[in-house]
Amino acid sequence: MPSTPFAPVILGNEPGSFPHSVLAERHPAIISRVRDAFPYGPGQHRALDELLENCAEGTVEPLPADAPDRDRWQEWGLAGCAGRSWYDVPWLWAESYFYRRLLDAVGWFGPGAWQGIDPFRPFKRAELDAPETAEELAALDTLSGLPEERRAHALLHGSLWGNRADLGFRLSAEGAESRDPAPALVADDSEALWSLLPPDGTATLVLVADNAGRELVPDLLLIAHLLAEGRTARAVLHVKPHPYYVSDATTADVVDALHRLRAVPGAAAGYARVLWSAMADGRLTVRAHPFSCAPLGYEEMPDDLRAEFAAATLTLFKGDLNYRRLVGDRLWPPTTPFHETTAYFPGPVAALRTLKSDVITGLPAATEAALVAAEGRRWRTAGTHALIQADVK
Repeated sequence: MPSTPFAPVILGNEPGSFPHSVLAERHPAIISRVRDAFPYGPGQHRALDELLENCAEGTVEPLPADAPDRDRWQEWGLAGCAGRSWYDVPWLWAESYFYRRLLDAVGWFGPGAWQGIDPFRPFKRAELDAPETAEELAALDTLSGLPEERRAHALLHGSLWGNRADLGFRLSAEGAESRDPAPALVADDSEALWSLLPPDGTATLVLVADNAGRELVPDLLLIAHLLAEGRTARAVLHVKPHPYYVSDATTADVVDALHRLRAVPGAAAGYARVLWSAMADGRLTVRAHPFSCAPLGYEEMPDDLRAEFAAATLTLFKGDLNYRRLVGDRLWPPTTPFHETTAYFPGPVAALRTLKSDVITGLPAATEAALVAAEGRRWRTAGTHALIQADVK
């Protein structure tokens, strides 16, 4: 990863900054929502209150001595962060550790009756069952008569925009974004991405998923299309091994999404059959590697994960958090080339990301200037802009 004095690691200790607002406002709100989502007992309520107080006024505390992943977190930097303010350790690390401690508070790691109960499941299910999801799945029927290339384009953009998938399924006029002085799509390497997945049935795709619900469904639809059309011989879907960042996808969320697809008549059910069959015969595999929940960038990935990515025809990272971990959670100058920040990666890699944090690379200077002129810094975090970036090596 390139080293530059102009790309400091992002911290949360600057009042008024986006990272500071996440630590000071979003995390307490998440604790409140989780508390109200389940009929937890007094012990969990006390633990949630203690976590709320600790995040606001305390310092990072070590894991309990009997924590099953204590040694792993020591390797991930806990020894160096313990005793410091949550605001003074790297923001990526602080966010990740917050969710780890939240799982402790609600009894995820057990033992006990609440062991393995996802504290975010009600929010994920509500989104998956929302009327908007039904509308987006019904829109799939309009794609069936289109040429493969146009269907692939629509499904790629559906995956890109996640829960704004209606924008992805709508095939806009060619070049419409380029005429906008502050485009919604700030970078588009889709041609390079497609060049790595020719329709010869030999490619292996690794897709590192982001969120569950309405954001996971388009990812699964894209995989189903690539398998059905011979652009991918085998796909590996990486999800989280346990609940993380409220909406991040786990294996249980994949199962829920597949059942949701199967329940819809028409094209959606057809895609579900492709996916179900591919999982049964091994063409689609779900992986939940522990490093998927690490508070570190992917430049520090373990050897087994590096080997898996190296063997893939393309590794596709979905979402904002995965982008931060891919390029490094730093305040890069936006014109820093994407391929420089991913030079360490062992194979061809691409990112589909809606912008929801300050990290950004690979923008032309003119695009950055137009965005700043139109929106100040808000374009970095509002989720109204997106990118498709690829490093084909």
